[in-house]
Amino acid sequence: MGTPARVVVLPQATSTLRIEELTLPDPGPTQVVVKQFASGICHSQLHQMHRPRANPVILGHESTGVVLKTGSSVSHVKEGDTVMVTWVPRNASAARQLPVRAELQVSDGIAISENVFTWADHTLADEQYVVKVADTIRKDVTAIIGCAVMTGAGAVINTANVQPGQSVAIFGVGGVGLSAVVGAKVAGANPIIAVDLSDEKLEFAKAFGATHGINAGKEDPIAAIHALTVRNDQFTILQTPVSGVDYAFDCIGIRKTMEQILPACRSGRFGVSDGGTAVLVGVPTTNVELNAIDILLNEKHYIGSIGGSCAPDRDFPTFLEWYEKGKLNLDAMVTARFHIDDINEATQALESGRISGRAIMEF
Repeated sequence: MGTPARVVVLPQATSTLRIEELTLPDPGPTQVVVKQFASGICHSQLHQMHRPRANPVILGHESTGVVLKTGSSVSHVKEGDTVMVTWVPRNASAARQLPVRAELQVSDGIAISENVFTWADHTLADEQYVVKVADTIRKDVTAIIGCAVMTGAGAVINTANVQPGQSVAIFGVGGVGLSAVVGAKVAGANPIIAVDLSDEKLEFAKAFGATHGINAGKEDPIAAIHALTVRNDQFTILQTPVSGVDYAFDCIGIRKTMEQILPACRSGRFGVSDGGTAVLVGVPTTNVELNAIDILLNEKHYIGSIGGSCAPDRDFPTFLEWYEKGKLNLDAMVTARFHIDDINEATQALESGRISGRAIMEF
């Protein structure tokens, strides 16, 4: 017997979302049915909504819920367990086989998901995307750990491995960027420079640990970063004082910011020290042009970070501990809450920049 569900569907021909009442099939051997408490509303879903597609799509990739049914081969969770659903395999190195992607029969065809779908009051997911957590966790705000927190904080602590005293600049301080700010603060970075186009968001970022805010609409962020990070005791190959951050994170993914993070990094000097590292975190929307001379002469690095280089089984307990100890203020980071029936309003608010932190959908 299947499970009744209300599911957000992105049609093939339009970006206007609709709600369908469906019956989820019983789980296959490696699948789990989860009744959901809350789901994050992520900016990357907007990219999906604006891309051409050959079929309807089911969206969402971070949530909290409780297990209703498990497949015959599932052993790490059981019915009644509290879980998080995420789009990153919980332990990819231990996976025995490729995950099974959910496909649902909807009114205009077969709807597919990218790994998982969480914009639904019930979901069907492969066991690799379902992480068991304590029954005592908050069931609403913790939903954003499965993408926003993991992606932003993970980029700092896993991909970059920022160390105490190192300098950091974070371009874009929405939900992912704020999580990167938190990760930098926990890592002991200083300064932590937030870059955005909104004075309100920059001030908001200071509540999470940013030491400085730069409005890129009012001043050149690269020049401002270098002015804040001059090191008069270190010199470049051209015998000028070193300036720039050790790590610059782009949490947006547009061409301008992708090209700004490299020159925002400090220069190195061959034989003495390497240069800073630019980290691409946001989903890119276009190609970029980088200054190869800057990379070569100043020995800089440009790297990517997908999902914060996280292994959810390993990292989610850490982020939950941060929340419990007050290091990660999820209650403040979640600035908007929506019902499933208001999903079009939610995505419009996100696209227009009216969500200062992270939005969630509550069921």
